[in-house]
Amino acid sequence: MVVTRAVSVKSLSFCFWSRLGYDSGAMYLSVIIPAYNEAKRIGSTLQAVCGWLSRQSYDWEVIVVDNRSSDGTADAVRAVMQQYHAIRLIQEKRPGKGYAVTAGMLFGTGEVRLFMDADNSTTIDHFENMKPLFDAGTDIVIGSLAVKGARVVQGGAEPLWRVIMGKMGNLWIQAWAVPGIWDTQRGFKAFTAKAAQEIFTRLTVFGWGFDVEVLACARQRGFTIAEIPITWNNPPETRVNVWVYPKVLLDTVRVGMRRFAGRYKH
Repeated sequence: MVVTRAVSVKSLSFCFWSRLGYDSGAMYLSVIIPAYNEAKRIGSTLQAVCGWLSRQSYDWEVIVVDNRSSDGTADAVRAVMQQYHAIRLIQEKRPGKGYAVTAGMLFGTGEVRLFMDADNSTTIDHFENMKPLFDAGTDIVIGSLAVKGARVVQGGAEPLWRVIMGKMGNLWIQAWAVPGIWDTQRGFKAFTAKAAQEIFTRLTVFGWGFDVEVLACARQRGFTIAEIPITWNNPPETRVNVWVYPKVLLDTVRVGMRRFAGRYKH
């Protein structure tokens, strides 16, 4: 079934989408791909993702959330939808990756919901290492470059300034928000349906600090989190610059204050 719909995050809920015919629990895996001006890359990413998923034994869907793109991203997605009818296209009008991921998480019907980057920097086959953890009862599994076995390929290692600021930033993030999580920022995270519902309806940060709040909320609500090593294809074109880091650190303080006040418990 092909779906194209403009959505607002606050309008989404499991009950609402069930009334439209989406039976929560019938699907095993929902893959959410937020996309902003990704017309050049989204087609090849969808071909790779759907090609791999087509060889799996479980039911799946791919949800692309077009986040105010102006370059024909939606048309590129629709072209691939002609081949793979398990692709859904929705459009989130508020800017920010956090809004796009949240829309996809609440629109999805899978027992497990994974979000990944539109540039395919972490490939879908990494889910093979996540599935046994979900089968064993883990609530959330995240991709990480900070655990043994992780590696960076293609574009080579990150610039030294990003390595240094990333490590210092992580210590800040651990102190304020998520102690013990060594890489909060990779765009490859999966959640059970229960965890997705409880977390993504409580978020207040939708910019660069979005990932930090997701994990802080998960921790405070008692969900278990596991990190797995990933191979990360360092994209030649990136929207991450030096000014991103202070934004993340400021968002982290806001998240930390909510955490210390116990706001995510309610």
